[in-house]
Amino acid sequence: METFRKISQFLREVKSEMKKVTWPTKSYTINSTIVVLIATTIITLFLYICDLGLARVISQLIK
Repeated sequence: METFRKISQFLREVKSEMKKVTWPTKSYTINSTIVVLIATTIITLFLYICDLGLARVISQLIK
């Protein structure tokens, strides 16, 4: 019975805290997603180019 009371209290507190949350707008979420995708693409391309360059340098050193 004690466990049920604790769970019930926890859920009431969660509900209370969720009312305090400020959720982002749809446009903010979309814009943030676009920025993350662009940044990820740029970093991926940079790392890919570095990897290609280092692979060529190492293959020349091994020969």
